[in-house]
Amino acid sequence: MQEKAPKNFVPTPFEYHQIVELEIDDLTNLGSGVGRIDGWVVMVPYALGGERVKARIYRNHKNYSEADLVEVVRPSPDRVEPQCSLFGVCGGCQYQHLSYAGQLEWKRKQVADLMKRIGGIDFEVSPTHPSPKQYGYRSKLTPHYERPRNGNMPVGFIMQGRRNTLVDVEQCPIASQAINKALPDARARIKNSNPRRGGTLLLRDCMEGVCQDNNAIQTERVGDIAYQFCAGEFFQNNPFILPELIDYAISEAQGTKYLVDAYCGVGVFALASAKKFEKVAGVEISSKAIVCANANAKINNIDNCEFLIGKAETIFADVSKKFEGENTSMIIDPPRAGCDTKFLEQLIEFSPKKLVYVSCGPDTQARDLAFLTTHGYKLLKLQPFDLFPQTRHIENVATLEKI
Repeated sequence: MQEKAPKNFVPTPFEYHQIVELEIDDLTNLGSGVGRIDGWVVMVPYALGGERVKARIYRNHKNYSEADLVEVVRPSPDRVEPQCSLFGVCGGCQYQHLSYAGQLEWKRKQVADLMKRIGGIDFEVSPTHPSPKQYGYRSKLTPHYERPRNGNMPVGFIMQGRRNTLVDVEQCPIASQAINKALPDARARIKNSNPRRGGTLLLRDCMEGVCQDNNAIQTERVGDIAYQFCAGEFFQNNPFILPELIDYAISEAQGTKYLVDAYCGVGVFALASAKKFEKVAGVEISSKAIVCANANAKINNIDNCEFLIGKAETIFADVSKKFEGENTSMIIDPPRAGCDTKFLEQLIEFSPKKLVYVSCGPDTQARDLAFLTTHGYKLLKLQPFDLFPQTRHIENVATLEKI
Protein backbone atom coordinates (compact mmCIF):
# COMPACT_ATOMS: atom_id res chain seq x y z
CA MET A 1 0.00 0.00 0.00
CA GLN A 2 1.34 3.41 -1.03
CA GLU A 3 2.19 5.51 2.02
CA LYS A 4 0.27 8.78 2.11
CA ALA A 5 2.38 11.81 1.19
CA PRO A 6 2.71 14.67 3.69
CA LYS A 7 0.45 17.67 3.06
CA ASN A 8 3.34 19.88 1.95
CA PHE A 9 4.85 17.30 -0.43
CA VAL A 10 5.55 18.64 -3.93
CA PRO A 11 4.50 15.80 -6.33
CA THR A 12 6.94 16.54 -9.15
CA PRO A 13 9.23 15.37 -10.61
CA PHE A 14 8.86 12.23 -8.43
CA GLU A 15 6.01 10.69 -6.48
CA TYR A 16 6.27 10.33 -2.70
CA HIS A 17 8.40 7.26 -1.85
CA GLN A 18 9.01 6.50 -5.52
CA ILE A 19 12.01 4.16 -5.89
CA VAL A 20 14.63 5.43 -8.33
CA GLU A 21 17.92 3.96 -9.49
CA LEU A 22 20.86 6.25 -10.25
CA GLU A 23 24.63 6.69 -10.46
CA ILE A 24 26.24 8.70 -7.65
CA ASP A 25 28.73 11.17 -9.10
CA ASP A 26 29.99 13.03 -6.06
CA LEU A 27 29.45 14.00 -2.41
CA THR A 28 28.09 17.28 -1.04
CA ASN A 29 29.80 19.23 1.73
CA LEU A 30 27.16 17.72 4.05
CA GLY A 31 28.27 14.20 3.15
CA SER A 32 25.35 13.18 0.92
CA GLY A 33 25.79 11.39 -2.38
CA VAL A 34 24.76 13.37 -5.46
CA GLY A 35 23.45 11.87 -8.68
CA ARG A 36 21.21 12.86 -11.60
CA ILE A 37 18.20 11.39 -13.34
CA ASP A 38 17.60 12.99 -16.74
CA GLY A 39 19.60 15.98 -15.48
CA TRP A 40 17.60 16.33 -12.24
CA VAL A 41 19.73 16.30 -9.08
CA VAL A 42 18.95 13.71 -6.40
CA MET A 43 20.74 13.74 -3.03
CA VAL A 44 21.15 10.42 -1.22
CA PRO A 45 22.79 10.30 2.24
CA TYR A 46 25.24 7.42 2.83
CA ALA A 47 25.76 6.81 -0.88
CA LEU A 48 29.33 7.16 -2.17
CA GLY A 49 30.79 8.55 -5.37
CA GLY A 50 31.00 5.93 -8.14
CA GLU A 51 28.19 3.80 -6.70
CA ARG A 52 24.94 2.79 -8.35
CA VAL A 53 22.09 2.83 -5.85
CA LYS A 54 18.36 2.51 -5.39
CA ALA A 55 16.81 5.34 -3.39
CA ARG A 56 13.35 6.30 -2.07
CA ILE A 57 12.25 9.87 -2.76
CA TYR A 58 10.88 11.73 0.26
CA ARG A 59 11.12 15.40 -0.75
CA ASN A 60 11.13 17.41 -4.00
CA HIS A 61 12.63 20.89 -3.93
CA LYS A 62 12.71 23.55 -6.63
CA ASN A 63 16.04 22.35 -8.04
CA TYR A 64 16.64 18.91 -6.55
CA SER A 65 15.13 15.97 -4.68
CA GLU A 66 16.10 14.18 -1.48
CA ALA A 67 15.94 10.40 -1.08
CA ASP A 68 16.77 7.67 1.43
CA LEU A 69 19.25 4.99 0.45
CA VAL A 70 17.41 1.69 -0.13
CA GLU A 71 20.05 -0.54 -1.76
CA VAL A 72 23.62 -0.28 -3.04
CA VAL A 73 23.47 -1.97 -6.44
CA ARG A 74 27.17 -1.47 -7.22
CA PRO A 75 29.32 -0.51 -4.21
CA SER A 76 32.39 1.69 -4.23
CA PRO A 77 35.71 -0.07 -3.49
CA ASP A 78 36.05 2.49 -0.67
CA ARG A 79 32.87 1.30 1.08
CA VAL A 80 33.56 -0.27 4.51
CA GLU A 81 31.47 -1.62 7.37
CA PRO A 82 30.54 1.10 9.92
CA GLN A 83 31.69 0.48 13.50
CA CYS A 84 28.55 1.98 15.06
CA SER A 85 25.21 0.16 14.96
CA LEU A 86 23.45 3.54 14.92
CA PHE A 87 25.27 4.81 11.84
CA GLY A 88 22.71 6.03 9.33
CA VAL A 89 20.17 6.72 12.09
CA CYS A 90 22.22 9.02 14.35
CA GLY A 91 23.22 12.19 12.51
CA GLY A 92 26.55 12.64 14.28
CA CYS A 93 28.73 10.82 11.72
CA GLN A 94 28.55 10.92 7.93
CA TYR A 95 31.51 8.78 6.77
CA GLN A 96 31.81 5.59 8.81
CA HIS A 97 30.95 3.69 5.60
CA LEU A 98 33.88 5.30 3.75
CA SER A 99 37.45 4.00 4.11
CA TYR A 100 39.76 6.33 6.00
CA ALA A 101 41.92 6.87 2.92
CA GLY A 102 38.73 7.77 1.07
CA GLN A 103 37.72 10.24 3.79
CA LEU A 104 41.09 11.99 3.63
CA GLU A 105 40.97 12.33 -0.15
CA TRP A 106 37.38 13.50 -0.11
CA LYS A 107 38.19 16.22 2.42
CA ARG A 108 41.13 17.39 0.32
CA LYS A 109 38.87 17.56 -2.73
CA GLN A 110 36.17 19.34 -0.73
CA VAL A 111 38.62 22.11 0.26
CA ALA A 112 39.72 22.53 -3.36
CA ASP A 113 36.11 22.67 -4.58
CA LEU A 114 35.06 25.22 -1.93
CA MET A 115 38.05 27.44 -2.68
CA LYS A 116 37.19 27.48 -6.37
CA ARG A 117 33.41 27.77 -6.06
CA ILE A 118 33.22 30.33 -3.24
CA GLY A 119 36.56 32.11 -3.38
CA GLY A 120 37.35 31.85 -7.08
CA ILE A 121 40.70 30.38 -5.98
CA ASP A 122 42.16 27.61 -8.16
CA PHE A 123 44.98 26.29 -5.97
CA GLU A 124 46.55 22.89 -5.29
CA VAL A 125 45.51 21.50 -1.90
CA SER A 126 47.98 19.30 -0.01
CA PRO A 127 46.92 15.77 1.04
CA THR A 128 44.83 15.84 4.21
CA HIS A 129 46.91 15.32 7.35
CA PRO A 130 45.46 12.20 9.04
CA SER A 131 44.39 11.85 12.66
CA PRO A 132 46.50 9.38 14.67
CA LYS A 133 43.20 7.92 15.90
CA GLN A 134 40.11 7.47 13.72
CA TYR A 135 37.84 6.26 16.53
CA GLY A 136 37.89 7.01 20.27
CA TYR A 137 39.43 10.44 19.64
CA ARG A 138 36.80 12.90 20.90
CA SER A 139 37.58 14.46 24.27
CA LYS A 140 34.23 16.24 24.45
CA LEU A 141 30.73 14.86 24.01
CA THR A 142 27.48 16.83 24.40
CA PRO A 143 24.45 14.49 24.25
CA HIS A 144 21.04 16.15 24.20
CA TYR A 145 17.97 15.01 26.10
CA GLU A 146 14.23 15.62 26.00
CA ARG A 147 11.72 15.77 28.84
CA PRO A 148 10.07 12.37 29.39
CA ARG A 149 7.09 11.59 27.16
CA ASN A 150 5.03 8.44 27.63
CA GLY A 151 7.85 6.89 29.62
CA ASN A 152 10.35 7.54 26.81
CA MET A 153 13.33 9.86 27.27
CA PRO A 154 16.09 9.62 24.64
CA VAL A 155 19.56 10.92 25.55
CA GLY A 156 21.73 11.26 22.46
CA PHE A 157 21.98 13.12 19.17
CA ILE A 158 19.77 14.47 16.38
CA MET A 159 18.43 11.79 14.06
CA GLN A 160 19.70 11.85 10.49
CA GLY A 161 17.40 13.91 8.29
CA ARG A 162 15.38 15.33 11.21
CA ARG A 163 15.58 18.62 13.05
CA ASN A 164 14.11 17.84 16.44
CA THR A 165 14.06 14.05 16.87
CA LEU A 166 16.71 12.50 19.11
CA VAL A 167 18.34 9.08 18.80
CA ASP A 168 19.05 7.36 22.12
CA VAL A 169 22.85 6.80 22.22
CA GLU A 170 24.24 4.48 24.90
CA GLN A 171 27.83 4.51 23.59
CA CYS A 172 29.65 6.61 20.98
CA PRO A 173 32.61 4.97 19.18
CA ILE A 174 34.24 8.27 18.21
CA ALA A 175 34.28 9.44 21.86
CA SER A 176 37.18 8.65 24.19
CA GLN A 177 37.19 5.47 26.26
CA ALA A 178 36.86 7.52 29.46
CA ILE A 179 33.79 9.34 28.15
CA ASN A 180 32.11 6.09 27.13
CA LYS A 181 32.81 4.71 30.60
CA ALA A 182 31.18 7.75 32.23
CA LEU A 183 28.27 7.99 29.78
CA PRO A 184 25.93 5.32 31.30
CA ASP A 185 25.93 7.01 34.73
CA ALA A 186 25.42 10.45 33.15
CA ARG A 187 22.48 9.12 31.15
CA ALA A 188 20.96 7.38 34.17
CA ARG A 189 21.31 10.49 36.34
CA ILE A 190 19.47 12.77 33.92
CA LYS A 191 16.78 10.16 33.21
CA ASN A 192 16.17 9.68 36.95
CA SER A 193 15.94 13.44 37.52
CA ASN A 194 12.70 13.59 35.52
CA PRO A 195 13.53 16.99 33.94
CA ARG A 196 10.71 19.37 33.00
CA ARG A 197 12.43 20.45 29.81
CA GLY A 198 15.15 19.23 27.47
CA GLY A 199 18.81 20.20 27.63
CA THR A 200 22.38 19.14 26.93
CA LEU A 201 24.88 17.15 28.95
CA LEU A 202 28.63 17.80 28.98
CA LEU A 203 31.30 15.11 29.18
CA ARG A 204 34.80 16.61 28.86
CA ASP A 205 37.78 14.24 29.13
CA CYS A 206 40.79 16.13 30.55
CA MET A 207 43.74 15.58 32.88
CA GLU A 208 41.43 15.76 35.91
CA GLY A 209 39.15 13.04 34.50
CA VAL A 210 35.74 13.31 32.84
CA CYS A 211 34.14 16.62 33.83
CA GLN A 212 30.39 17.22 33.60
CA ASP A 213 30.34 20.77 35.02
CA ASN A 214 30.28 23.48 32.34
CA ASN A 215 31.84 26.03 34.69
CA ALA A 216 34.68 23.89 36.04
CA ILE A 217 38.27 24.84 35.16
CA GLN A 218 39.96 21.89 33.46
CA THR A 219 43.47 21.20 32.17
CA GLU A 220 44.72 19.80 28.87
CA ARG A 221 48.42 19.27 28.16
CA VAL A 222 49.52 19.72 24.55
CA GLY A 223 53.21 19.06 24.05
CA ASP A 224 55.10 20.95 26.77
CA ILE A 225 52.28 23.38 27.53
CA ALA A 226 49.47 22.92 30.06
CA TYR A 227 46.30 24.82 29.23
CA GLN A 228 43.53 25.60 31.69
CA PHE A 229 40.09 26.45 30.33
CA CYS A 230 36.43 26.46 31.29
CA ALA A 231 35.02 22.99 30.56
CA GLY A 232 31.97 24.32 28.74
CA GLU A 233 33.94 26.74 26.55
CA PHE A 234 35.69 26.02 23.26
CA PHE A 235 38.83 23.88 23.22
CA GLN A 236 39.79 21.55 20.37
CA ASN A 237 38.39 18.09 21.08
CA ASN A 238 40.86 15.83 19.24
CA PRO A 239 43.94 15.88 21.50
CA PHE A 240 45.73 13.28 19.38
CA ILE A 241 46.16 15.47 16.29
CA LEU A 242 46.20 18.85 18.07
CA PRO A 243 50.01 18.90 18.70
CA GLU A 244 50.60 18.31 14.98
CA LEU A 245 48.21 21.09 13.98
CA ILE A 246 49.82 23.54 16.42
CA ASP A 247 53.35 22.67 15.32
CA TYR A 248 52.42 23.08 11.66
CA ALA A 249 50.76 26.47 12.14
CA ILE A 250 53.73 27.77 14.13
CA SER A 251 56.27 26.48 11.61
CA GLU A 252 54.35 28.26 8.83
CA ALA A 253 54.33 31.50 10.85
CA GLN A 254 58.07 31.52 11.62
CA GLY A 255 60.48 33.92 9.95
CA THR A 256 59.57 37.16 11.75
CA LYS A 257 60.41 38.71 15.13
CA TYR A 258 56.87 38.89 16.47
CA LEU A 259 53.68 36.84 16.43
CA VAL A 260 50.07 37.91 16.95
CA ASP A 261 47.53 35.21 17.77
CA ALA A 262 44.12 36.62 16.88
CA TYR A 263 40.98 34.90 18.18
CA CYS A 264 43.49 33.46 20.66
CA GLY A 265 41.04 31.87 23.12
CA VAL A 266 43.00 30.56 26.11
CA GLY A 267 46.30 31.11 24.28
CA VAL A 268 46.89 27.80 22.50
CA PHE A 269 48.95 29.06 19.55
CA ALA A 270 50.40 32.07 21.39
CA LEU A 271 51.88 30.11 24.28
CA ALA A 272 53.10 27.21 22.14
CA SER A 273 54.95 29.67 19.86
CA ALA A 274 56.57 31.81 22.60
CA LYS A 275 59.97 30.12 22.25
CA LYS A 276 60.04 30.81 18.51
CA PHE A 277 59.49 34.58 18.62
CA GLU A 278 60.90 37.56 20.53
CA LYS A 279 57.43 38.69 21.62
CA VAL A 280 53.94 37.27 21.23
CA ALA A 281 50.54 38.88 21.71
CA GLY A 282 47.20 37.15 21.91
CA VAL A 283 44.02 39.09 21.09
CA GLU A 284 40.55 37.92 22.11
CA ILE A 285 37.14 39.53 22.64
CA SER A 286 36.12 37.09 25.42
CA SER A 287 37.17 38.30 28.86
CA LYS A 288 36.71 34.77 30.26
CA ALA A 289 39.22 33.39 27.78
CA ILE A 290 41.71 36.20 28.48
CA VAL A 291 41.66 35.39 32.21
CA CYS A 292 42.54 31.77 31.42
CA ALA A 293 45.17 32.81 28.86
CA ASN A 294 46.99 35.03 31.37
CA ALA A 295 46.80 32.27 33.98
CA ASN A 296 48.21 29.80 31.44
CA ALA A 297 51.17 32.08 30.75
CA LYS A 298 51.98 32.12 34.49
CA ILE A 299 51.47 28.36 34.91
CA ASN A 300 53.93 27.68 32.09
CA ASN A 301 56.43 30.40 33.14
CA ILE A 302 56.14 32.23 29.81
CA ASP A 303 57.01 35.91 30.15
CA ASN A 304 57.28 37.12 26.54
CA CYS A 305 53.59 36.65 25.78
CA GLU A 306 50.79 39.06 26.68
CA PHE A 307 47.06 38.88 26.12
CA LEU A 308 44.80 41.76 25.13
CA ILE A 309 41.04 42.14 25.15
CA GLY A 310 40.06 43.69 21.84
CA LYS A 311 36.67 44.89 20.71
CA ALA A 312 35.78 43.93 17.16
CA GLU A 313 36.00 47.50 15.86
CA THR A 314 39.38 48.24 17.51
CA ILE A 315 40.92 44.78 17.76
CA PHE A 316 44.36 45.84 16.46
CA ALA A 317 44.59 49.20 18.23
CA ASP A 318 46.95 47.98 20.98
CA VAL A 319 48.79 45.52 18.75
CA SER A 320 49.82 48.16 16.24
CA LYS A 321 51.35 50.23 19.07
CA LYS A 322 53.61 47.36 20.08
CA PHE A 323 54.48 45.57 16.80
CA GLU A 324 55.24 46.66 13.24
CA GLY A 325 53.39 44.68 10.60
CA GLU A 326 56.51 44.07 8.47
CA ASN A 327 58.17 42.26 11.40
CA THR A 328 55.08 40.33 12.49
CA SER A 329 53.40 37.05 11.63
CA MET A 330 49.78 36.44 12.52
CA ILE A 331 47.81 33.27 13.25
CA ILE A 332 44.05 33.62 13.06
CA ASP A 333 41.63 30.89 14.15
CA PRO A 334 38.13 32.37 13.91
CA PRO A 335 34.82 30.64 14.65
CA ARG A 336 32.96 28.79 11.88
CA ALA A 337 31.42 32.04 10.60
CA GLY A 338 34.90 33.27 9.63
CA CYS A 339 36.20 36.84 9.93
CA ASP A 340 33.92 39.85 9.80
CA THR A 341 34.61 42.78 7.48
CA LYS A 342 35.87 45.08 10.25
CA PHE A 343 38.44 42.49 11.32
CA LEU A 344 39.69 41.94 7.77
CA GLU A 345 39.95 45.67 7.09
CA GLN A 346 42.02 46.17 10.26
CA LEU A 347 44.20 43.20 9.37
CA ILE A 348 44.95 44.70 5.94
CA GLU A 349 45.80 48.04 7.57
CA PHE A 350 48.11 46.39 10.11
CA SER A 351 49.63 44.40 7.23
CA PRO A 352 51.49 41.48 8.89
CA LYS A 353 54.27 39.96 6.79
CA LYS A 354 52.98 36.38 7.15
CA LEU A 355 49.48 35.13 7.81
CA VAL A 356 48.39 31.65 8.88
CA TYR A 357 44.62 31.19 8.74
CA VAL A 358 43.29 28.16 10.66
CA SER A 359 39.64 27.40 9.93
CA CYS A 360 36.96 24.88 10.88
CA GLY A 361 34.80 26.29 8.06
CA PRO A 362 36.59 26.07 4.68
CA ASP A 363 33.58 27.71 3.01
CA THR A 364 33.85 30.93 5.02
CA GLN A 365 37.64 30.66 4.84
CA ALA A 366 37.40 30.61 1.03
CA ARG A 367 35.35 33.82 1.18
CA ASP A 368 37.93 35.50 3.44
CA LEU A 369 40.88 34.30 1.36
CA ALA A 370 39.28 35.85 -1.72
CA PHE A 371 39.32 39.19 0.14
CA LEU A 372 42.90 38.79 1.37
CA THR A 373 44.32 37.73 -2.00
CA THR A 374 42.84 40.84 -3.61
CA HIS A 375 44.22 43.08 -0.86
CA GLY A 376 47.95 42.47 -0.97
CA TYR A 377 48.41 38.82 0.07
CA LYS A 378 49.64 35.82 -1.87
CA LEU A 379 48.38 32.32 -1.05
CA LEU A 380 51.29 29.88 -0.50
CA LYS A 381 49.75 26.68 0.93
CA LEU A 382 46.44 25.00 1.70
CA GLN A 383 46.78 22.15 4.21
CA PRO A 384 43.71 20.27 5.55
CA PHE A 385 43.87 18.48 8.92
CA ASP A 386 41.43 15.74 9.85
CA LEU A 387 40.41 16.72 13.36
CA PHE A 388 37.06 14.98 12.97
CA PRO A 389 37.36 11.48 11.45
CA GLN A 390 34.09 9.77 10.40
CA THR A 391 32.39 13.18 10.07
CA ARG A 392 32.08 15.74 7.28
CA HIS A 393 33.93 18.42 9.26
CA ILE A 394 37.26 19.73 7.98
CA GLU A 395 39.98 21.87 9.57
CA ASN A 396 42.05 23.73 6.98
CA VAL A 397 45.21 25.82 7.32
CA ALA A 398 46.05 28.49 4.73
CA THR A 399 49.47 30.16 4.61
CA LEU A 400 49.71 33.63 3.05
CA GLU A 401 52.48 36.17 2.60
CA LYS A 402 52.41 39.93 2.12
CA ILE A 403 53.27 40.80 -1.48
